[in-house]
Amino acid sequence: MSGFVTIVNVDGAPVDRDLLDRMTQSLAFRGPDAQCVRIVNDVGFGHAFLDLTDRLDPPNQPFTLDGTAWIVADARVDARADLVTQLRACGQHGIPSEASDVELILRSYRAWGEDCLQHFLGDFAFALWDHARRRLFCARDHLGIKPFFYAERGSSVVVSNALDCLRLHPLVSRDLHEPAIADFLLFGANHEPDTTSFRDIRRLPPAHCMTWTGETSTRRRYWTLPMDEPLHFKRAGEYTDRFHELLRASLRDRLRTRRVAVFMSGGVDSTTLAAVAQSVLREQSNSFSLQAVTSVYDRLIPDRERHYAGLVADHLKIPIRFDVRDDEVSIAQWDQVSVHTPEPVDNPPACAASVAFLTRMAADARVFLYGEGPDNALRYEWRRYIAHLLSRRHIGRLAAALSSDLLMHRRVPFWSSIRRIATSGPQAVESFPPWLNEEFAARCACRERWHSRQRSASGPHPVRPLGHSGFSDARWQALFEDCDLSAALSHADIRHPFLDLRLLRYMLAVPAMPWCRNKLLVRRAMRTALPPQVLRRRKSSVAASADFERVKAAGFPRLAPFPDLMTFVNPAKIPAAPRTAIEMRAALRPLGLNTWLRDVNRR
Repeated sequence: MSGFVTIVNVDGAPVDRDLLDRMTQSLAFRGPDAQCVRIVNDVGFGHAFLDLTDRLDPPNQPFTLDGTAWIVADARVDARADLVTQLRACGQHGIPSEASDVELILRSYRAWGEDCLQHFLGDFAFALWDHARRRLFCARDHLGIKPFFYAERGSSVVVSNALDCLRLHPLVSRDLHEPAIADFLLFGANHEPDTTSFRDIRRLPPAHCMTWTGETSTRRRYWTLPMDEPLHFKRAGEYTDRFHELLRASLRDRLRTRRVAVFMSGGVDSTTLAAVAQSVLREQSNSFSLQAVTSVYDRLIPDRERHYAGLVADHLKIPIRFDVRDDEVSIAQWDQVSVHTPEPVDNPPACAASVAFLTRMAADARVFLYGEGPDNALRYEWRRYIAHLLSRRHIGRLAAALSSDLLMHRRVPFWSSIRRIATSGPQAVESFPPWLNEEFAARCACRERWHSRQRSASGPHPVRPLGHSGFSDARWQALFEDCDLSAALSHADIRHPFLDLRLLRYMLAVPAMPWCRNKLLVRRAMRTALPPQVLRRRKSSVAASADFERVKAAGFPRLAPFPDLMTFVNPAKIPAAPRTAIEMRAALRPLGLNTWLRDVNRR
């Protein structure tokens, strides 16, 4: 975790040192351990460092090998040994065994130019200034786990991994980008991957890079999630062995410290992370600290996570900290919360409570593991898999898939899906918000946006369309940036081992039958490492909303409209007492926007 900023004055004007100092100081929340500023003629770099390893010396950023190219980054390069081997084969000799991630990126640029991105695994956002070519080259990782923002204003290009940092530049206005505000009010997140809530500040989408040369800029996508054919191994054990191998590789790359915490519910995904992380840490050192962190409700809603997470903690003999959320500062105390977010959020008190708890936890561990990924990657898309086998006339494989699905699950294939379809009643769905300002809604084509999102369209993948296309959904960018901000404010880093590209591609390529049904792949891989009660537990949706229970008990927050809110919302039409949890979630968005607008104006 670190913060960075780069200013390039295209017209050759010197960089304002005071401005660069202020922008770098604004990054101190991302990097409290060291800050550094460097100016090279008409280019300025700022970097703020947070130590997440067991090293004592901070990395030297801005970094250069010989003064011809400079780089600042927030980056973790994975599969380092493989990358070093490739670099040496290209003539990059003398690479230190403890070379920093930014050195490996810069050496890769030396070897392959902008094609260096084809050789990277990991989570990264970086800005690289090629002085000889007068070229600024920037990139964001494949899934967008690390944020990246930029502004092109007048004769200046400014880039950073913190949106608020860019707002300090005098050429960047405070004008809002209305379509992004519309998406927030409609869906809770901006669905435009290349915009932000501010007109002058853009977001570099995941798997994209940008190059500025003189007064021209180019942006391109350098990677797309491949559509691999289903894998077919001879032995069933090969599927779980390969899963285990890839998960261990992912965790080795993400565990460069001996103090780690796992966000651990009582489900199979996060408990798998805890078990395999413990094994990897034990492999790396005799002395390490691993603990589990579990959010629970003891009164507000039915909650079994304490029980199942406790079973795993006892089984692994690791400490567990329970984040008891019944009495946390919540929407019932909306006006008592002071929180700043770069863009609007629908529940500022929940954000503040999350940061407060993570800050307490960061005293013991600065690296947290998050178990998102398998729910999407191992989606049980059996219809498309059967259709695929039939279209290829793989009758033997179809028979094997049906029989293995029956034998391994001991239930009739598809029966749970058929029963769910037959017994489920009409699903509660969110309605188009009646409280939008009509002129604003017309200006931003809000109804068209709404209906476009309601139409469910599967992706182009012939076998796993929902799982594959799910990773391009806007909710991932919102999740990653929420995680990044909460971690930065807590002086920590949240990592996503299941989203390692090697492991992600593998999960999307395993046959849906039998391995995706009830995430059998994970359960079989962990059958000797986790308690049987957890392995047998089926994924269940949350039956109740804790926030809605709070609203029913204490009432919905009273809206005191900030004047700017009227541009977007008709406050008189916001329900004073939402009748359902879905209606409450929608009604929170204008309140969240109101809080954010007041904060932006104050700043």
